[in-house]
This record gives sequence, C-alpha cells and structure tokens, in this order.
Amino acid sequence: MDTTYYDHGTPAERWERARMFFDAKDYAAAARVLGGLVEEVPEQTGPRLLLARSYYHSAQLRRAETELRVIVERDPVEHYARLMLGRTLERQGRQDEADTHLRIASALAGDFEQV
Repeated sequence: MDTTYYDHGTPAERWERARMFFDAKDYAAAARVLGGLVEEVPEQTGPRLLLARSYYHSAQLRRAETELRVIVERDPVEHYARLMLGRTLERQGRQDEADTHLRIASALAGDFEQV
C-alpha cells in the first residue's frame, strides 16, 4: 500500500492531518498517519495516545492495549490512558484486569466514591 500521503510533511503537519482524520471519524486513516509519527517521536505522549484512541475506535483492541501500556508504563499517573486501558480491556472481555485500571483512573481523577 502506498503510504506517501500519510507520511508526507513535517511532524506538525502530520499531527494536524491525523487529528483531522480522527475528528472526521476516519480512525483507520488517523492510525496510519500516527503510526509513523509515533515511530519518529516515541517519547511524546500525545501522538501515542491519539494512536491508541484511533485503534480503540477502529476495534483494533490489541494494538490499542499495546500503545496504552507503553504510556502507563512511562507515566503511571496518566489518568486518561488508565481509563482507556480499562475500557479497552473491558471490550476484550478481561473485566478483572480492567477493574484495576478503572479504579486507578477514578482515584487519579479524584472520584473516590467509585474506588
């Protein structure tokens, strides 16, 4: 498959293109743009989190889980990544694992009634 369009431009231009695809609910196209961007700037959380969200919304749950685990490993208090990881595990039928991450996400958000 020719990916020239998805890889074209500066990182900032590709980030914007990926966000436009995501906002248009073309999650697979957003993931194609973001995959290369994450390889180029693996230390940045924003592109990796949007990649995970793109995978999640396009039902690529194993890929979403992989990206979310990288974020949580690097930044254990990243609330939204914890929440997404919990939701991703739920969709895979792994409720016991999901509950742990969902409880942590609730605590990080200050929602102690749910903990």
